[in-house]
Amino acid sequence: MILYPAIDLKDGKCVRLVRGEMEQVTVFSDKPYEQAKRFEEAGFHWLHLVDLNGAFEGKPVNAKAVSAIISNVNMLTQLGGGIRDMETIETWLSVGINRVILGTAAVKNPSLVLNACRAFPDQIAVGIDAKGGLVATDGWSKMSQISACDLALKFEDAGVSCIIYTDINRDGAMEGPNIEETVKLAERLSTPVILSGGISKLADITEAKKHQCSGIEGVIVGRALYDGSINPQEALKTAGMAI
Repeated sequence: MILYPAIDLKDGKCVRLVRGEMEQVTVFSDKPYEQAKRFEEAGFHWLHLVDLNGAFEGKPVNAKAVSAIISNVNMLTQLGGGIRDMETIETWLSVGINRVILGTAAVKNPSLVLNACRAFPDQIAVGIDAKGGLVATDGWSKMSQISACDLALKFEDAGVSCIIYTDINRDGAMEGPNIEETVKLAERLSTPVILSGGISKLADITEAKKHQCSGIEGVIVGRALYDGSINPQEALKTAGMAI
C-alpha cells in the first residue's frame, strides 16, 4: 500500500485544516519545501499536494511554493486545487507534477476529465470530497446533489489513474478514517481508490491495508505525521513499503 504524506498550501505556507474549515488552520511550516524534504528523507516515495487557496479561487495560487517543492525533492507528486482547465493541467505536468487531481472540474466539467485522460494517460486523478455521501466542490464551500459513487462511476472507462476519496467530516479531525464508506466505493469500481481523511494512528493504516483486495491502493496521511501521532518509519513498515 502506498502512503501519501500531505502538504496543504495556504498563503505559501504548509498548513492543516480541520474538516476543511479555513479558519481552523494550523501552520506547520512557512517553507513547505523543507517539509517535503523531510518526508523524502523519511522514505516516502509520493507526495500529496493541495493548493487550498486555488481550490477556493478556481485557479493556481501557490505556484511558487509548489515549484520550490518540485525543485528540492525527487519524490513523485500529485497536486489538486484550482485546476479547472486543460491549460493549467498542461502547465503543472510540464513543470514536473506527476499526477493532476481534478475535483470541482469533475463535477462541473466532466468532459475536461475525459479529454485530459486521453491527452495524459495515467496522469489524471479524480478527487471526490464528500459530506454525508454527497460531493462538495469549490474548496468544500459548496455542496452538489451528486453522490460520491455516482460521480466515480461516471469516469470508470475514462482512463482515470485513481479516485481520491475524502470524507470531509473526518479530514484533520484525528477521529479515524471512514473505512466503511471507502470500501463500499472501492468495491463498486475497477479504478483504484486512495483513502483520505482521518488517519490518526498506525491501526488506521493497518485497517486500510486489510482492504487492498477491495481496491484501496493508498492512504493519505496529514496531521498525524505533523503532530507525531504516527512515526514515518513505522507507518511505512505497516504499509509494507520499502524504507
